[in-house]
Amino acid sequence: MELINFSTDAITSEEEVRELVGTPHEYVVKKSIPVLDEHCKRFIEMSPLYFLSTSNAEGQCDVSPKGDFPCGIQILNNKQLVIPDRPGNRRVDSIINILSNPHIGLLFLIPGLEEVLRINGRATIIKKPELLNNMSLNGKPPLLGIGVDIEECFIHCSRALKKSKVWNTDSWPNTEDLPSWLDIFHAALEHNGVEVKR
Repeated sequence: MELINFSTDAITSEEEVRELVGTPHEYVVKKSIPVLDEHCKRFIEMSPLYFLSTSNAEGQCDVSPKGDFPCGIQILNNKQLVIPDRPGNRRVDSIINILSNPHIGLLFLIPGLEEVLRINGRATIIKKPELLNNMSLNGKPPLLGIGVDIEECFIHCSRALKKSKVWNTDSWPNTEDLPSWLDIFHAALEHNGVEVKR
């Protein structure tokens, strides 16, 4: 397989980007606020699914889906919230990234709603029992939490979810011909030289 050299005739400056796409309307720029207002708080409280974006000090990125019961995130005030780190596969990619680079992005979804809430800020890995004990699930508090100091919040337009028809079950593809998650998992292990007993 021959790789494409993406750097050939690539865009390398914001000026070049702006020449092609133009500038955003004033309303689009000024919809961003540095605090959680009541609308943002309510959006987070109703969201059972969100995505956490992090990168390490070298700029290697990761986006991790997080599912929790609505109101699973603790909103402390209009500038801070805490995300519980529920037990999982122990990779803790996001946690490790935050240790070397605190900048994070969050994307919140509400089932059936085509708009999303975006939040950017700085994160700290916390273990304060007085905060984590309030976030128990099935009687178990998280061992760690992600404290977020909020820098930017804004509602994102519905174009992506509307065009993808993600909430329209009639448009969902038939997944019977797709490999199972276990098939994909085993294939990745074998790619890395692990012998898998089937």
